[in-house]
Amino acid sequence: MQTSTSPLGDKALHASLVRFPMHQLETYQPRWDGWGRFMEPLTSRVPMMVIEGNHEIEPQVDGITFQSYLTRFAVPSGESRSNSSFYYSFNAGGAHFIMLGAYVDYNITGTQYSWLMDDLHRVNRSLTPWVVAAWHPPWHNSYNSHYQEFECMRQEMEALLYQYKVDIVFNGHVHAYERMNRVYNYTTDPCGPVYITVRDSGNIEKVDVDFADDPGKCPKPDDNKPEFGGLCHLNFTSGPAKGNFCWSKQPEWSAYRESSFGHGILEAVNSTYALWTWHRNQDA
Repeated sequence: MQTSTSPLGDKALHASLVRFPMHQLETYQPRWDGWGRFMEPLTSRVPMMVIEGNHEIEPQVDGITFQSYLTRFAVPSGESRSNSSFYYSFNAGGAHFIMLGAYVDYNITGTQYSWLMDDLHRVNRSLTPWVVAAWHPPWHNSYNSHYQEFECMRQEMEALLYQYKVDIVFNGHVHAYERMNRVYNYTTDPCGPVYITVRDSGNIEKVDVDFADDPGKCPKPDDNKPEFGGLCHLNFTSGPAKGNFCWSKQPEWSAYRESSFGHGILEAVNSTYALWTWHRNQDA
């Protein structure tokens, strides 16, 4: 079996974490019901913590959104002092998990940012030495799909995660696999988190195969417009490649990427060492 392995430094936990409800449900409730029945043998035995993605927006009449997501999943918002099911935190073993919402207000003046700052401040690293964050769309992504789509969210929140030394970030959205070197502000940094895009569990939209650094594959700054927040004007004024919107080769912070479906396992062995392994479907 081929795997991509990465020692992540050190901290303790072995947890099963399902972060994103199955995409493509899109307001058709029998699909939600079918998915629930399909998942029941697993979810009846293994805790599942979720966070919303763009397909869970499900716009309906009268401006209603996220109705199925909010109705079908219970998350520990109150226990983590959050007033919203779109962002919350929890502890598992020796890790503190932070789930953030990319499709609600993430601005530095908003309630999610204030909650995040308070939550990070409360983390006791002697009890939970690992801090892991997750949200749907990646900030650091070298595929042309969703490239730089949530640059504004990165500009608002990245410094706070860096300040509190978040160890690992999990994202989805891009239907492929990419593991980053430790990175901050598009620069490799030993104090930055390891970012992992692992939205490669399978999707009817098929796998993403083009990289932004492939010849002719660099998207225009306005090609990837997010469902929330509108086009980020910073895409036009603060491109990550030192004046260019795309790199001409795989960025230094991108450690490994592959257009394959698969799954990953995170094992926090102790307070200073963790192991991430990625397993391709075709190798099973």
